[in-house]
Amino acid sequence: MNLEQFRSETEKKRLQLIPQIASDGEDGLSLLMSFLQTENQSPPSLAIGKAYQILDQARTTQTIEFLQTYFPHGILPLKSERDIDYTRLQERLIAQDFEQADIETRLKLCELAGERAIRSKWLYFTEVERFPIRDLYTINSLWWLYSEGKFGFSVQRKLWLSLGKDFVKLWPKIGWKAGNQWTKYPSEFTWSLSAPPGHLPLLNQLRGAQVIKALFAHPVWSEFSW
Repeated sequence: MNLEQFRSETEKKRLQLIPQIASDGEDGLSLLMSFLQTENQSPPSLAIGKAYQILDQARTTQTIEFLQTYFPHGILPLKSERDIDYTRLQERLIAQDFEQADIETRLKLCELAGERAIRSKWLYFTEVERFPIRDLYTINSLWWLYSEGKFGFSVQRKLWLSLGKDFVKLWPKIGWKAGNQWTKYPSEFTWSLSAPPGHLPLLNQLRGAQVIKALFAHPVWSEFSW
C-alpha cells in the first residue's frame, strides 16, 4: 500500500490498517511518517493519533529523529489556562499505560480545583463548574485521541445522553457497576482497550453523581466536539 491509497481509506479502515502497515518494518514506518507530515489536521484525527503512537513506540533511530524534528511536543497542543503541565499525562496515554494515566488525570483535576482539592484528593461539584474550558479540552482530547476514541469524559457523556441522562443505567454500561456491586478499584477495572467504551477515566461515583453531573454540564461540550 502506498500513501495515497492509505489516505483514501475511511477513518475506521485507517485505524485497522496502521498496525499492519507498521509491521512492514522500515517501509511501513516511512509511510506512517509521510502520513503525519501530509495530514495536517487540527484537531488531529484518531488515525493521526494512532500513527503517532506507533512511531513513538517503535523507538528506531529514524522514528526518534523524525518525531524530535517535526513533533517535539507531540501532535496535540497541551494548552492550559492555569499553566498546568499535561506532559506526563500525554506520555502515559501515548504508552497506553491507562492505570497511571487515570491517576495522573485525577491529580490534574485536583490541581485545577486548587489547594483544598490537592490536599483532600477529591473534588466538589462547584469546583468542577469553574474548570477552564481549555484545560478540560486538553485532558479529554488526550484520552480520546490515544484510546482510538474509546475513552474520555466526552465518550461517557454521549453514553449518558443516549441513556436519557440516567446514571443508574450508565454505571453498568461503562463497567463501573455489576448488579448491586460497585467495581473494585483498582483490581476489577480494565486498564486496556478491551474495556467497555467510556470505562476510563474514573471519577469517584461513590460520593454521588454531583461531580460527574457538573462535568457533563460543563460548557466545554457545547464549544468543542469529539
